[in-house]
Amino acid sequence: MPMAKRSVRYFLAALALCGSGTPTLSAREEPAVIREPDITPVVGELPVALPPEVSPVAGETPAELPPKSMDKPPPLNRPLEPFSEMLKEMPPPGNPEPPIDPPLGFAGKSRVQNRSGKSGEFQTMEDRWRIGFPEWDRYNQGFPFGIDYPYKVGEISDPYNQNVLKGDYPILGQNIFLNITGTSSSLFEFRQLPTATTPFESTRGDGPRDFFGKSGQFVYNQLFLASFDLFQGDAAFKPPDWRVKLTPAVNYNGLVAQELGVVSPDVRDGLTRYRGWVTLQEWFAELKLADTSPQYDFVSARVGAQPFTSDFRGFIYSDTNAAIRIFGTDSANRAQYNFAVFRQLEKDTNSMLNSFEFRNQTVAIANYYYQDFIFPGYTAEASIHYNEDGPSAMYDRNKFLVRPDPVGVFQQHRVQAVYLGAAGDGHIDRFNISNAAYWVLGRDSLNPLAGRDQRISAQMAALEVSYDRDWARFRLSGFYASGDGKIGNGIATGFDTILDNPAFAGGEFSFWQRQQIPLFGVNVSQRNSLVPDLRSSKIQGQSNFVNPGLWLANAGLDLDLTPKLRMINNANFLWFDKTAVLEQFIFQGQMDREIGVDLSSGFEYRPLLSNNVIFLFGASTLLPANGFRQLYNRLTDHRGPLAAAFMEVVLTY
Repeated sequence: MPMAKRSVRYFLAALALCGSGTPTLSAREEPAVIREPDITPVVGELPVALPPEVSPVAGETPAELPPKSMDKPPPLNRPLEPFSEMLKEMPPPGNPEPPIDPPLGFAGKSRVQNRSGKSGEFQTMEDRWRIGFPEWDRYNQGFPFGIDYPYKVGEISDPYNQNVLKGDYPILGQNIFLNITGTSSSLFEFRQLPTATTPFESTRGDGPRDFFGKSGQFVYNQLFLASFDLFQGDAAFKPPDWRVKLTPAVNYNGLVAQELGVVSPDVRDGLTRYRGWVTLQEWFAELKLADTSPQYDFVSARVGAQPFTSDFRGFIYSDTNAAIRIFGTDSANRAQYNFAVFRQLEKDTNSMLNSFEFRNQTVAIANYYYQDFIFPGYTAEASIHYNEDGPSAMYDRNKFLVRPDPVGVFQQHRVQAVYLGAAGDGHIDRFNISNAAYWVLGRDSLNPLAGRDQRISAQMAALEVSYDRDWARFRLSGFYASGDGKIGNGIATGFDTILDNPAFAGGEFSFWQRQQIPLFGVNVSQRNSLVPDLRSSKIQGQSNFVNPGLWLANAGLDLDLTPKLRMINNANFLWFDKTAVLEQFIFQGQMDREIGVDLSSGFEYRPLLSNNVIFLFGASTLLPANGFRQLYNRLTDHRGPLAAAFMEVVLTY
């Protein structure tokens, strides 16, 4: 029986028996007479007219009755049954236990033992999370699937409403929660990339003379993640007291190319490659060390493989890797800080997931965020990164050499670099602002391209300004990474990152950022990166500060077409900062700086208005300019436009 309905019935019965709440006798001490009331329709929860259930005592005036009608929608109306029926449903004296309504959502079994008693009037519920709610179909639509509907009773398979398996109810006691997340990500991608050939050994057809052959490739990538997050504490109000998280991952991927020597340097491996990988992507334990203020400011420690992005847009470091991290808040959560030391794990070549082996690389990061800096709504950040990547040799799973870079002197070397940075993100009045600036200093013991040791001094800057107008966002962006104009002077001025993944100027929808564009053993651009660093691999190679650098100008338009469908459009104009490194690398003089125009458009569709089901579609093209053509022109014709398209389906429980 609905609680509200039952409560009205109990109240009227008690009122009928007791008058004003206490047995009242007339002057002659005769008991009050109980009368069968005249029942009138109700609207909402209250009756239109409440009759006097008890004969009034002399001298008392009946209370003023509610109005005859109330303006409320019909689905909210509940009829009031006759008073005699209410009395029948009251708990009899021999069975004092009142019925208990279940809680909303899927609450699971309570692990809290009730210590207090129960009677016909009450029953204790010491599990404060599982207090019942009466069954109520508010709109009389039968709880339709896929619609945000109130007061819905959940199921174990329902990830949208409250569920004990996603941390809405405690699994042990009243403070220990378990959040289980399952993710399936399916990627289908077609792309055109400049594909080098050795004209005699590895061409697919007969008699071609070009250094670059057919450019088509198809990629399939299937990733399954299962995350188990056990923690103590109500994280909606304060950070967990402790936390343990494990995320196993299973990946299967495939590549189909149109030229030999792409899937492997051994041309006998053909045109296709299929790989699988199973690993533990996340594994860490976290402990809150102290509460530092009455506003729940805290300091905590986390040890293990954990995700971390060092700034707002992921310009320098964005990865999941093994670390010891101290983090917390200050000034009533107005300030946040991190100090982390990463011992980098080797990555799997094709899935880009962690392995169980460490590499000879240590990364230390400290940053500090402060909200409402100068302007309300604008957050400023100061950071310092340190990267020490020691000498090592490595062939990836496809048999390609990735450390040291397969160019120049081919010698193992050590890179030591310090990044000093300042960044900001937020809004100033109605304008959204995101900015970053970095200066990197350090030393490379033996740069492969320069053939000697290098003193590092390079810079990077980025700025995005956007304006929201109803359902449209207009964006203008600029990016600069300094290049090296004198390769033999012992000073490396080409900017490179540690392990970046920038959400900037189109991000994953941009051709330049999404695609890894190869050039004779190294890559002009890395997958999910902006910087043309000429290193063998972003995930397995070493930073290279002898590179051409980049200028980028972006114009973008984001459209929220419906609450479920979003469109992202970008146009990027690209050119190299310096070309001296490229001229020496390909033995060609007087190269132009222009790379070309990168045009992209994408859609994000969320049919359930949540992140449980996401469809991503994207298409992009790079229209080459003179500088890019001079790198990749064929002997028989000029390099034409390159295109790419992808579809990704992400399902999350």
